[in-house]
Amino acid sequence: MSDNKGPITEVTVPGKVATRRRFLRDSAIAAAVAGTIAACRKAEGAAGVVAATGHEHGTVPNASPAPALSPREKADAMDKMHESVMKAFPAKTVGKGNQLLAPRLENGVKVFELTAREIQWEVAPGQHVAAMAYNDQVPGPMIRVREGDRVRILLKNELTESTAIHFHGLETPNEVDGVPFITQPPVKPGETHSYEFVVPNPGSHMYHSHHNSTKQVGLGLLGAFIVEPKRPRRIEKVDREYLFILNDGVHGYTFNGKSFPATEPLVAKLGEKIRIRYMNEGMMIHPMHLHGLHMTVIDKDGWPQPQPWKCDTLNVAPGERWDVIINCDRPGTWAFHCHILPHAESDHGMFGMVTALVVQA
Repeated sequence: MSDNKGPITEVTVPGKVATRRRFLRDSAIAAAVAGTIAACRKAEGAAGVVAATGHEHGTVPNASPAPALSPREKADAMDKMHESVMKAFPAKTVGKGNQLLAPRLENGVKVFELTAREIQWEVAPGQHVAAMAYNDQVPGPMIRVREGDRVRILLKNELTESTAIHFHGLETPNEVDGVPFITQPPVKPGETHSYEFVVPNPGSHMYHSHHNSTKQVGLGLLGAFIVEPKRPRRIEKVDREYLFILNDGVHGYTFNGKSFPATEPLVAKLGEKIRIRYMNEGMMIHPMHLHGLHMTVIDKDGWPQPQPWKCDTLNVAPGERWDVIINCDRPGTWAFHCHILPHAESDHGMFGMVTALVVQA
């Protein structure tokens, strides 16, 4: 995360993508904070039996059954899990995505280098997953340019399979659209491919793999491509700017490559105005809901809205980008999450697509 004087902001083993039912089940379990299962068993009175006997399910022949917990005791055990997860926020993890990528200049051309390779990525505390990443980060580095710039994107493929890059939302020439067997051959392992064009329409755009994309984008081959307009509108003048890249691949439900409590809070001072750029790189819709404050929607897919409009829940579909303005006129820590509740909370507490907007008085 940063203010408007600098950069904004702020995956796995090859195989078939899980079915939706299995994914919803497994990702919620994987995103839970380490130790919650043990906490549950302890609350049920079984942990001591497991420790004493070594039996996985805490049972031994002729053992006396653990006494049943009262409703209050059950509530206390669940509340303790929820509290421990909340107190861990924001949790530290290794790696951070969306880092601004600085170009080098060659005869007036801004040259950006992207290397695709397979890495390990810590999506939540202690949860390391296999990923495909640009420049070793998920999401990949942020490319930020100005309308009318001439750019060259050099893609080096260090994966074990072919790939390509599509510049989603940018109205580029056909030959650099980045779709293998339509506009170019696939970029084979060990090869480097160049995409060069004059940056067209301004706005919040994306870049991502368009080859075996369900797997490759789900594993992390994605990033933000932000184009500043030649003539900014008055409504775009803000104090701070934040980027939300949403994903729901095999890493679970993530904001900017991390799951709660490893997501980062948005921070602003009372009276400041912030801009949020939402980008959905996943396969599901995500209605983004902010507590206590409303959002003023100004752009969709990089195009200005005919008239700015207000909401507190904004549905972001796959491939969409939405830009909103928030007037931070109410102090406090405000919950901020996807309102498809299984993407944000389980009986073990918050996980996945959850963060907070902190308005400092």
